[in-house]
Amino acid sequence: MLELPPWEKGIFISVVMLYAVAGVIGVIQLWSSNQRYRRVLLPVVSLAVCMEAVLLIFRAIEIKAVPLTGLFESMIVLTIVFGLVFLFFSIAIRQVWFGSVMAWVILGIILLAGVVARPASQPQPVSSTPWAISHAIAMILSGVSIMFATANAFLYLLGSHLLKRRKVMKVLGRVPNIERLNALNVFGLRSCFVVMTFGLVTGFGMAVVKSSVIRMSAIDWLIDPKIVLIIASWVLLAAILILHHRVALKNKTIAYITMVVFFLVLFAIIGTAVFCGTGHNFARTNAMMVEPKE
Repeated sequence: MLELPPWEKGIFISVVMLYAVAGVIGVIQLWSSNQRYRRVLLPVVSLAVCMEAVLLIFRAIEIKAVPLTGLFESMIVLTIVFGLVFLFFSIAIRQVWFGSVMAWVILGIILLAGVVARPASQPQPVSSTPWAISHAIAMILSGVSIMFATANAFLYLLGSHLLKRRKVMKVLGRVPNIERLNALNVFGLRSCFVVMTFGLVTGFGMAVVKSSVIRMSAIDWLIDPKIVLIIASWVLLAAILILHHRVALKNKTIAYITMVVFFLVLFAIIGTAVFCGTGHNFARTNAMMVEPKE
């Protein structure tokens, strides 16, 4: 984050502070079990989403391209879309735990975005192709879907735990009913599977069609640590959805596997860039400017 230009750093810090305020409001909301704080929570998240959009618009003007080429931009888009999903579902789901958990998830992601924050860089030519744009949008939507599913899985496990301990009063009016949470969890998993499938297909297609431009063959694409983890997540999603349909998996099992998939996707997005290194990058770097060996 320290590498960002001053004006970007100011906007980003303001966004982090707004989401931190949303997280604090979520905690206060839980302690008081009062929905009136929701009137403050929604405008705070809305303002943060708007400021993130401004940041992306300025980056788009600076690089003269769709700002999806870097990890930082992708994570900003991820939090924007998830914030919009949160605002949309908050209309129908008013329980205090739902709003609080959603706010905490967004705060966690924006803090992780700060770890990988970098100044805007010029995109590779391939990033403006339909292949790259479709791939980027699909993977961002899959990230939003798994985040949404994980939030509901956590609430499901929490509600089940409290009910098992006969703490009914801590559940009523604070957590959406168990059936709804499970339905939202499965909905998030199905959505994630569909858009992730599309993202993998477009990504593999780009590796085949544009291999000379991105300097990665289809094989290089498949053995990249980031892609390996995403494929593993996709396989887990496919397995859980098939088993859920055929053998009626326990809802608690689905919730636990959802969280495993979430951490796989999270490490694929953040961990590989920080710890493993990945060739899955559409921004120009000095290394990319070197001609490939014959």
